[in-house]
Amino acid sequence: MSAAPAPFYVAEPPAAFSMRPPIVVDCSALSAILFDEPARDEALARLIGRSLHAPQLLDHEIVSVALKKRRKDGPVEAIAQALRDYANSDIDLHPVDPVAQYELATRYELSAYDAAYLWLAAELRAPLATFDRRLAEATQAHLGTLS
Repeated sequence: MSAAPAPFYVAEPPAAFSMRPPIVVDCSALSAILFDEPARDEALARLIGRSLHAPQLLDHEIVSVALKKRRKDGPVEAIAQALRDYANSDIDLHPVDPVAQYELATRYELSAYDAAYLWLAAELRAPLATFDRRLAEATQAHLGTLS
């Protein structure tokens, strides 16, 4: 008599994960939403229903935007609310490989900050949401080289 076959299991992520494809979001896209900039609706339309990802430097970039807005006499309460909204946002922040970041910055003539977003998009094999044309073009070119 043969033994019964071992049970076969498939462990699946929650349905929300499979229905929320990843996208890397840069500071320009997120700032448009948080600080109610004119491009807010366009950014929201592209990010709704996606799993948001960014390099850890996003925290610092968002604070930098808040400071710039304050220096231009932006409304204190609106800035504070934008920072609270950011703190409560569901964005997965990732550490970045500094050697790869440097190489991408050099190859595509990007800032270190932009290269971090490009690196993460490549690591996740995910699209990148940005209002920065140079970063978008570099990301498109780089993602096209990946297998």
